[in-house]
Amino acid sequence: MTSGMRTVIYPVKDQAQAKTLYGRLLGVEPDMDEPYYVGFSVEGQHIGLDPHGHSKGMPGPVGCWHVDDIEASVKLLLDAGAQVQEAVSDVGGGKLVASVRDADGNVIGLIQTP
Repeated sequence: MTSGMRTVIYPVKDQAQAKTLYGRLLGVEPDMDEPYYVGFSVEGQHIGLDPHGHSKGMPGPVGCWHVDDIEASVKLLLDAGAQVQEAVSDVGGGKLVASVRDADGNVIGLIQTP
């Protein structure tokens, strides 16, 4: 059902500063640079910067699992005791994202690509 955790998203308050810092850390330019999200890809790993992450309840970096069926994955996690953090939404181009919180408050991100 999952193809692994290949994305980590950081909530950031100062997107420009964070873009500079992570760009230098990773040694690459962003492959996505929008006011709502900056993303870097390095060796199959995606690092994202979300300037709205704190307001969406992200307590810190969130590991995102890539799944084949996001609706089924959310249901599976809810049935196991998780609570919805962010409902399934289309962020463009058919890419779906969602997140849940486990019993300890940890956020689990899910991504389904078209």
